[in-house]
Amino acid sequence: MRKPKTKRIESLGEALAARGVLHLREAAELLGVSEMTVRRDIAAHGERFAYLGGHIVNAADLGTGGNSGPYVFADEADSHAKAKREACAHALTLLSPSETIFIDCGTTLVHLATLIPQEMPLTVVCYSLNVADPLRAKPNVRLVLLGGVYQPGSDSFSSDDSLESLSRIGLDAAFLSAGGIHADRGVSCSHFHEVAYKKRAMAAASRRYLVADASKQGRIRPAFFAVLGEFDAIVSEDGVSAGEEIDASRELA
Repeated sequence: MRKPKTKRIESLGEALAARGVLHLREAAELLGVSEMTVRRDIAAHGERFAYLGGHIVNAADLGTGGNSGPYVFADEADSHAKAKREACAHALTLLSPSETIFIDCGTTLVHLATLIPQEMPLTVVCYSLNVADPLRAKPNVRLVLLGGVYQPGSDSFSSDDSLESLSRIGLDAAFLSAGGIHADRGVSCSHFHEVAYKKRAMAAASRRYLVADASKQGRIRPAFFAVLGEFDAIVSEDGVSAGEEIDASRELA
């Protein structure tokens, strides 16, 4: 049954409060209207809702944690660079020679790729150019770069074929990045195409590590992909800790 507009807006807000993100099709079914009507409602209430890649999120979530703007790859590369490198130095201690690992995209884990010793034999699976670049110069690393359509927002690739390839690779460990870590709303990123890669890698790996500096704590990004309990450890500039030990709901200045 079609709901009045005021009731639709209230219902949409309640659904997002409970779930964090809704696909456009799910929202249309929930409200009993067409997808076009939902899009018009969102456009008319831009102060409350945002539409990203077929998904609806709370507009406020895009700025949670003191960052009111969208994710910009070049800016993120310079943001908290020292803390990111320190986090990756701790992550490096979780690696063993001759393992097969997955390194996620983004501006944090490029430091892990750089820090891998020249003499360490590894097979590394990745899907981003910035991570692949330092790895290709390491003589003992067998690099598996998953291809597809280039996504400039995160310097990465995406395709159904590469996802299938990732599903067929046995991983000893997966090192995941995130744009937001929140105790109640889980672990999230800025780009929806990354979610499938993160989930596939986590499913294929014997060990799963979330590597993120402390600035990500308390933030929420549009694309949810995991809860903290799914990781074997959380790695930050402060060291390695179990998921339940991290204070991910704190407010940032």
